[in-house]
Amino acid sequence: MLFVCRCLKRLQWEFRHCFSTMALTEVSNNKMFGGQQKVFSHESTEVKCAMKFGIFLPPQAESGKCPVLYWLSGLTCTEQNFVTKAGAQRVAAELGFIVVAPDTSPRGCDIEGEEDGWDFGTGAGFYVNATQDKWKNNYRMYAYVTEELPALVNANFPTLPDKQGIFGHSMGGHGALICALRNPGKYLSVSAFAPICNPVNCPWGKKAFSGYLGDDQESWKEYDACCLVKKYNGPPLKILVDQGKADNFLPSGQLLPDNFVTACAEAKMELVMRMQEGYDHSYYFMATFMEDHLRHHAKFLK
Repeated sequence: MLFVCRCLKRLQWEFRHCFSTMALTEVSNNKMFGGQQKVFSHESTEVKCAMKFGIFLPPQAESGKCPVLYWLSGLTCTEQNFVTKAGAQRVAAELGFIVVAPDTSPRGCDIEGEEDGWDFGTGAGFYVNATQDKWKNNYRMYAYVTEELPALVNANFPTLPDKQGIFGHSMGGHGALICALRNPGKYLSVSAFAPICNPVNCPWGKKAFSGYLGDDQESWKEYDACCLVKKYNGPPLKILVDQGKADNFLPSGQLLPDNFVTACAEAKMELVMRMQEGYDHSYYFMATFMEDHLRHHAKFLK
């Protein structure tokens, strides 16, 4: 009887594994630094369209399970921006990190107005779960990156689900911060490059939140790092943020890093905010300090 039970459990596991693997379609596969940089597509149940994500599998993934880092990209980006420009794979291979980089929004949903601007709609999901009728069926990027994507990755790749971190850039930096602050203990590490720190008070955030979430500004605060850090009640976090001093979005009030510094100080949240002389908002900036961020995460994930 014990043998039969074990056989049934094995068959059930193989069936689930086969089903979850079939859900993914490999788009590309390139060897890098002894590991594999892959891109997959799948049909998402959260955003109800085909989604792509990049995943770097370090050499260590061939023989065992590895910590996983989720990268969230900024406005107008796809999964390709991080894969091809960030320069993360060499250090990720050394540290044994799986690195996952999803797209930034649903695509091809045929929603009226979806393609009208670069800072709202396609390429600008803002990592929220939309509540407005026009957007709520598809624009659920918060649920996608915190629930559906990790479940898919954990089912198909040799991850350590209890050792995951999150980081990102600009809109994706905002996404990384809110995901960590809204889910105490889920992400052991968090960092950001030039994040949109206080979207309820910046033009990008006001446009996105009013469109996706409506006029109730109290609901906006659930997706604002400056608001969330003040009520965070979970395991200690040490947040690393790099911000370029020559970033052209600083003078326009889109990023508001000083507001986050103040909010973290009031909440007694440990924050390292590094203002980098001469650096702008581009991937040249991120590639320069990417190794620092990966080693920051290694302190908590290794």
